[in-house]
Amino acid sequence: MTTPQAPSTPDQTWGSAPSTPPKPGWSPGKKIAAGAVAAVIVAGGGAAVWAASSSSAATDTATGPGGTQGGPGGMRGGAGGLASALHGEYVASDGNGGYVTKLTQTGEVTALSATSLTAKSEDGFSKTYTITSAQATGLATGDTVTVVATESGDTATATSVSDGASGGQGQLPGGGQGTPPSGAPTQTG
Repeated sequence: MTTPQAPSTPDQTWGSAPSTPPKPGWSPGKKIAAGAVAAVIVAGGGAAVWAASSSSAATDTATGPGGTQGGPGGMRGGAGGLASALHGEYVASDGNGGYVTKLTQTGEVTALSATSLTAKSEDGFSKTYTITSAQATGLATGDTVTVVATESGDTATATSVSDGASGGQGQLPGGGQGTPPSGAPTQTG
């Protein structure tokens, strides 16, 4: 008597899983969508890096907005036209999890005392700042200065006053309190 045998398949061995047909590749539409998603991720990552470097560099350090450093030749890097700014306002970290409004102005001293300084920019903008007697030392009415100040309510308190026609020769808004370039008289206090 003969025993029936199961039909054999040439590519299957005993104990192995049955083979499955290969999966089809990605369609052109799926490839385009995946490329677009990748481009958005790369652009978003670049924007996040830029934002992180910009916000961390806007504090009172020797660097200015965008992480650039000023020097004897003026500003370098991405801060661009800030070296020629007459006046402006920006917000920076206070170092304690809060924020502080900062002002910067380059202009002529129109009034000066041991406790206040009024500067007038070329475009006619005028602002009075509270200063220390140390910041007033060496200044005179008619001098060109660059003032960096913090603002609280209606009071602007100078954190840095730079004397000189170049306004600190490349010093950035943010109070760049590092070593001034040679030939740039600077009072801080």
